[in-house]
Amino acid sequence: MENEGVTQEEVAGTRPDAGAHPARWLLLVALFGGNVALAIGPWFVRIADTGPVAAGFWRLFLALPFMVVLARANGQRLTGIPARTLALVALGAVTFALDLASWHIGIAMTRIGNATLFGNAGSIVLLFWGFLVARTLPGRLEALAIVFALTGAAILMGRSLEISHETLVGDLFSVAAGLLYAVYLLTLQNARGAFGSWSLLVWVSIFGAPVLLGIALLLGEPVWPQAWGPVIGLFVLSQLVGQGLMVFALRYFPPLVVGLALLTQPAVASIYGWLAFGEVLSPLDIVGMLLVGAALAVSRAKS
Repeated sequence: MENEGVTQEEVAGTRPDAGAHPARWLLLVALFGGNVALAIGPWFVRIADTGPVAAGFWRLFLALPFMVVLARANGQRLTGIPARTLALVALGAVTFALDLASWHIGIAMTRIGNATLFGNAGSIVLLFWGFLVARTLPGRLEALAIVFALTGAAILMGRSLEISHETLVGDLFSVAAGLLYAVYLLTLQNARGAFGSWSLLVWVSIFGAPVLLGIALLLGEPVWPQAWGPVIGLFVLSQLVGQGLMVFALRYFPPLVVGLALLTQPAVASIYGWLAFGEVLSPLDIVGMLLVGAALAVSRAKS
């Protein structure tokens, strides 16, 4: 999901010249492959024998040394950053940790497709925020996106309530994750210039991992895995493969294409949610997902 700490703004300034573009098919494979890798992450959260928040801790902690290597390999500095900037990053990292905790709890409680879709709602929140800051009314397309988002969310949450109260609560945790991710982006919007994409992720992980560990302990979750496969799969696919492919691909595509590719995530999540966990989507669920998905694509295009 986009709820991974990587945005197009974080690779700004690294857009290569037109003559340096890799083959188009390779870029498309990277873009969609990154989204598929990120979409599989919730599967590992579900099957991990740790708690969901503890799984988030291992995801950041295990990936940290690899991200340091990637930052170094890309010539991104990790030291010499002003204390005020680091303090701002620490604040953003706490928000990101809360976002990840809320999203992982949602994954454990609701359908994986719902959790993935609502967890990506940050871009829709930013669309609302932009209108509030500018004190302007949305245009026709933006207004339509907002109506689609609200209608689709109402359909999906109503269907969740039909399944169980716990599923609805899981939806709400996932929506909260989307809200927290938007706050994370807004918190760091003035600090990103001091970091490269991997360097920023290193510091976010350094500050965020202890927060996730603390939350997991407060919730009484099992932290130490008995089976390491799921947490290793989570950090490899979500934090390394998914992040790496998205950082590579984002610099080459406009926001609308990225927004449309983002819809791969709830689609993949819904398919394996059905195959692995028996999570059946009704035609009405699919309509709700399409409405929220359309709103996501429009909001990314307007970002």
